[in-house]
Amino acid sequence: MNKPPSKRKKVTSPTPKNPDVLSQDHQDLVTIEVTAVEVEELTEEEQRDRLHLERKVERAFYEAGKALMELRDRRLYRSTHRTFEEYCQDRFGHSRRQSYLLMDAADVFDNLLEKCDPLDHILPTNERQVRPLTKLEPQEQQFVWQTAVEEAGGKVPSGRMVKDLVQRIMERTKVPNTYQVGEVCQILVKDNADLRGKGGCWAIVSAVNEFSCTVKMWNGEYTVGLQYLKSYDYLPQDCEQMQCLCDRISRVYSVSLEESVLRFLDSLGKLKRTYLTALEEKLLSVIELETTI
Repeated sequence: MNKPPSKRKKVTSPTPKNPDVLSQDHQDLVTIEVTAVEVEELTEEEQRDRLHLERKVERAFYEAGKALMELRDRRLYRSTHRTFEEYCQDRFGHSRRQSYLLMDAADVFDNLLEKCDPLDHILPTNERQVRPLTKLEPQEQQFVWQTAVEEAGGKVPSGRMVKDLVQRIMERTKVPNTYQVGEVCQILVKDNADLRGKGGCWAIVSAVNEFSCTVKMWNGEYTVGLQYLKSYDYLPQDCEQMQCLCDRISRVYSVSLEESVLRFLDSLGKLKRTYLTALEEKLLSVIELETTI
C-alpha cells in the first residue's frame, strides 16, 4: 500500500536567551517542522458497511469468514490500519492464522451448501468442524462431510470426528515416500503459511519420514510434507555439490549480518543450477573470509 502524502508545516516557538528571565522583547525564534499525514477517509456508506461487517465477524463463523473476505477485498480497514492483518489483530484480537482459517472455512461452507439443502441436511456450526476439510478438493469435502454426518447418527459431527475421518481417507490413499537422503528438492509453498517466503528455494533431504521429509536449507532445518516438495532429479555428483554449497552458506549465515549480505545469501538459496558463477564464488569467498576473522 502506498504511504499517504504528507505535508510539512513550520511552527515558530520562542526560546528565551536566559531561562531565568522571560522577556517578550528578547526572544530567539526556533523553527520546528511538524509532519501532518493526510489519511484517506471512508465514505459514510463505507463506514456503515464496515460497522455492519464487523458485527458479523463477532457472530457466526460463516458470516465472520464472509465478512472478513469483504473487509479484506474492499480494503475497508485502510482508514485506520496499513494492513489487513494488523486490523484484524487490533479490532478482533485475531492472529493472522485465525482470520484466514475463518475465511477458508467460509469457502468450504459455501461448497457444502451447493450439495446440501440447509433445510433438509446437517451443516457445520463452527469453524473447527470445517477446518480438516480445507485440505481436500471440493468434491472430497462434500463426500467427507456427508460421511461424517452419517457416522454421527444424523447429527452435527464434532471437529475430532471430521479430522479422524479425513486422516483415515488420507491413509488409504497415501503415496509412498520415495525421496532419498541427500536428494535436492524445490520447496512448493501452495497453501502452507509456515513455508511462506521459501517458495522456489532448494533444500536437501536429511531424513525421510512416513508423510514428510526433514530438509536442510541454507538457513536451518525444516520438516516439510511430501506435497510441498518437488525433486530436481539431479545426478549424484550434482547433489554432492549442492550439499557442499549448503554447508558453506550455513557456516556464515547469521541474522546479525548486514542486510545486503543476507540478501545475497538468500539469493543463493534460490539457485536453479548446481554451480556458482565466478562472481558469486568470489563474493561468497569474501564473506567466508570476513566472518571467520
